[in-house]
Amino acid sequence: MAIEIFMPALSPTMEKGTLANWLVKEGDSVESGDVIAEIETDKATMEVESIDEGIIAKIFIAEGSEDVAVGELIAIMAEEGEDAADAIASAGSAKPQAGSSNEAPAEESPSPQAAPQVAQTAAAPLASQTVQGSEGGRVKASPLAKRIAGNEGIDISTVTGTGPNGRIVKRDIEAALSAPATVKAPQSVGTPSAAPVDATEYGPIDDNPHEEIKLSGMRKVIAKRLTESKSTVPHFYLTVECELDKLLAMRKEVNANAPEGVKVSVNDFIIKAVALALKAVPAANVQFGGDKMYWYDRADISVAVAVDGGLVTPVVKGACGKGLGSIASEVKDMATRARDGKLMPEEMSGGTFSISNLGMFGIKEFSAVINPPQGAILAVGSGEQRPVVKDGALAVATVMNCTLSCDHRAIDGAVGAEFLKAYKGFIENPLTMLL
Repeated sequence: MAIEIFMPALSPTMEKGTLANWLVKEGDSVESGDVIAEIETDKATMEVESIDEGIIAKIFIAEGSEDVAVGELIAIMAEEGEDAADAIASAGSAKPQAGSSNEAPAEESPSPQAAPQVAQTAAAPLASQTVQGSEGGRVKASPLAKRIAGNEGIDISTVTGTGPNGRIVKRDIEAALSAPATVKAPQSVGTPSAAPVDATEYGPIDDNPHEEIKLSGMRKVIAKRLTESKSTVPHFYLTVECELDKLLAMRKEVNANAPEGVKVSVNDFIIKAVALALKAVPAANVQFGGDKMYWYDRADISVAVAVDGGLVTPVVKGACGKGLGSIASEVKDMATRARDGKLMPEEMSGGTFSISNLGMFGIKEFSAVINPPQGAILAVGSGEQRPVVKDGALAVATVMNCTLSCDHRAIDGAVGAEFLKAYKGFIENPLTMLL
């Protein structure tokens, strides 16, 4: 009996991903637990294991394919002793299941329990959904090919399919786009003649040598989410100066007495101070929900970590209840795995507040963009020696600028100021973090 392998949902909100690499080829034997592929999501590249045993009979989605929908058939395995051709034929005659590529996506995000498995014995047909061509005929096309054709104005009935059973797939639409005489679908009556300018319409500077690099899935998501944030979230900003000398002295003492392998950074103190300030000012630990507000009891801190091609935000959950050593070890571990693309999706979701620290790059002050649906983000600059006035006399202190970006729908100016006052108190008197 054919064993069908579908594009897995690697997180509750995942809708599509890139099939980065196949680690098996047609004809290979696979045992349960063997890693068969690497899937790239918007945040990480993850290994996918088979849950069944068999022979890889047919691979339908080539490695490097982007925007592969969750639930789309990517390969078929034949059971031990089963002929590969028979396995493919029996799979093609099976009935579609919920979650297969034949069905429209659900309105709500799937739960982790409802996510398609990597390999399933229940079958989804090889023929993709049919779509209506301009001549009224029915043609076979994958959901991705249909969507690209619609966006590009391609009459899909004029495209020749090269996929399984003659279905039209992404590469066929791309070939049609590059052809000199591509047939465009008729525009609807009343289409505005001056459409909004899209960034994708900009081309390179012709007389300037350049290299064209295709956006990764991560970069696309960053662009989409931050554009959404600045377009829909009303930001306001508050800046405070914090003296660090007591904190630096305490850090030195803590590290001198820390267990081997544990080294507490200034950023670890900042995470702890932010979490404690959110507990002291719960009105800042909130999210805007349209006609409601979400007030959170636990301070789950997202920490921005730079990786190749973008950034990710691993979450330190319940940071206010953790010691500095525990925070330091957790952040170090997650940052290392983030740069290796090994973080699990659940480790990067669910934060209630974000921290972006560019102090190590010598940045004195900046304003960060809020990561929806969170209500605020703290931008941390470098600590530097500056002249200050103490008791009417000029002195020198190590000072750090911190700027809070707030969603004004969720956090008012007075609440933001109260949060920064509490945060500044913990930073400048770090012993209070231990009380």
